[in-house]
Amino acid sequence: MSLSPKKAVAVIAVVFIAYAGLLGWRGVLLIGTGDPVAIGLGAAVLVIPIVGLYLVWRELQFGRQTEALARELAESGGLPVDDLPRRPSGRIDRAAADAAFTKYKQEAEAAPDDWRVWFRLSTAYDAAGDRKRARASMRTAITHHNP
Repeated sequence: MSLSPKKAVAVIAVVFIAYAGLLGWRGVLLIGTGDPVAIGLGAAVLVIPIVGLYLVWRELQFGRQTEALARELAESGGLPVDDLPRRPSGRIDRAAADAAFTKYKQEAEAAPDDWRVWFRLSTAYDAAGDRKRARASMRTAITHHNP
């Protein structure tokens, strides 16, 4: 049995929240000892779940916003067609991805304020295997969609 991506994210979020709660509780217990070293350690331990919760929240927001943009683009017929040739492993052929990338990059350069071209550029980066730039392009798309 496999989980849908949304259910998997929900399970991971629940597990992380439980972990953060337990870690936070350990921090409180360390602070409660009264020992200066333990208080310092407890305060440091409390920072970890707070930062972690913020990062999880931020990623969930990114996913929600990306999904909303994809839905809007699909409704208008603007999603790029996934017709790139694939290797036997299922991965997209790198040369074909690079060729498609050039087209989407030129579109983004021609209309830098259009969130749709940034969304498509993000998918091209992703197909080419450049996840870091794909996420950066998607953040640009989100910014231009929600000024």
